[in-house]
Amino acid sequence: MKRLDHIPTNKIERVTKLVHTGVKIGGNYLKYYGQRMVNPETTKDRLHEDNAADIYDGLKELKGSALKVAQMLSMEKNLLPQSYVEKFSLSQFSVPPLSAPLVMKTFKKYFGVEPNVLFDEFSPESINAASIGQVHKARKNGKDLAVKIQYPGVRDSIGTDIALVKPIALRMFNLQGTSDEYFQEVEDKLMEETDYTLELEQSEAVRKDCAVLENIRFPQYYPELSCEKIITMDWMQGMHLSEWCKQEHTQQERNKVGQALYDFYMYQIHGLHKFHADPHPGNFLVDEEANLIAIDFGCMKALPLDFYTPYYDLIQPETLDDDTLFTERLITLDVLKPEDKPEEFVYFKQLFHELLNVFVEPYRHERFDFSGEAFNTAIAGLSERFANDKNIRKMNTNRGNKHFIYVNRTFFGLFSLLYDIKAEIDIYAFKKYLD
Repeated sequence: MKRLDHIPTNKIERVTKLVHTGVKIGGNYLKYYGQRMVNPETTKDRLHEDNAADIYDGLKELKGSALKVAQMLSMEKNLLPQSYVEKFSLSQFSVPPLSAPLVMKTFKKYFGVEPNVLFDEFSPESINAASIGQVHKARKNGKDLAVKIQYPGVRDSIGTDIALVKPIALRMFNLQGTSDEYFQEVEDKLMEETDYTLELEQSEAVRKDCAVLENIRFPQYYPELSCEKIITMDWMQGMHLSEWCKQEHTQQERNKVGQALYDFYMYQIHGLHKFHADPHPGNFLVDEEANLIAIDFGCMKALPLDFYTPYYDLIQPETLDDDTLFTERLITLDVLKPEDKPEEFVYFKQLFHELLNVFVEPYRHERFDFSGEAFNTAIAGLSERFANDKNIRKMNTNRGNKHFIYVNRTFFGLFSLLYDIKAEIDIYAFKKYLD
């Protein structure tokens, strides 16, 4: 695989790269329409494949928040053509790594010495590389260690990347009013993800707070071998969750992994009111005993009580059955707004009622089989409807408190992972950890 000696960090470099990618996509469309003229039966499959490849090739060299977007999109299985999902999924743990000289330079900058001085052994070749950093294997005092190194310039380019994406998103999704706080929320979270000192603190806190949970393991972290751009932790032996899901396993093993994942999130949300807000498979491993291993806590989301309480009420089946209470909660959470026109008020109330009726289905059961096609198809159907609903584009779709962004992303990401695992879950078992 190609090694990177340089990552574009200033605005001109990054804009130039994106423009170059745009030119390639334009060429793909010209080729597609040319083929359609010759053969009207030509489908868009090849167009999607070419566009996905060109977009991913451009983003993987930019890394940082630009590649993070691809990583997030790879989980939107119901919104994107399969070719995009497959290509963008590579951003979870397989992108071009930094070259060995650039790795050595990073160590010398922050520790004053090269890694072979800090560790008894250090592999200059990365084990895997993702959107914000890459991981190397090391050894010290008889312990196998994982050393995560942040790409140079990633933090400095976040503001530029958000500025580039914002006008496109405003036009595509007709965002108005308080959209600035949405973008600020995303930018703040990306800034936190590039603060490895904060990630180290969060990782240790999660490891200790979640020690009560069964069938889930966490690495130990080493502050003396870490800094603002480098984190050292235990090397955890296991298979990436996405790869594990593709293999043959007993239903008991699938239930064990799925229950550990589900309880991990429910305990954080309802017990700690702060949770791991990046539920993609690259952040989880599975060991030989079918224990789940959580390995990345850069993106953590705190839930203030004035949001958590009405939100938790909203996703209760009984709230959906009480029109007055349901309406009150939508108003409290800024889904319905005082300035709404009557038709907007009615439209979005019905829209969210339909959405949440699907969303809360697991909570209507003591046990729920996430491998069932009916639930997954229902979510896919909603996604398709929203994507094609012309009314949404005509109205101000800036809906809901800013906290919805990462909460909704986490729930739908969790449900997607549980579908991939094919797990049957005891929905309320997590409550035993809250007593």
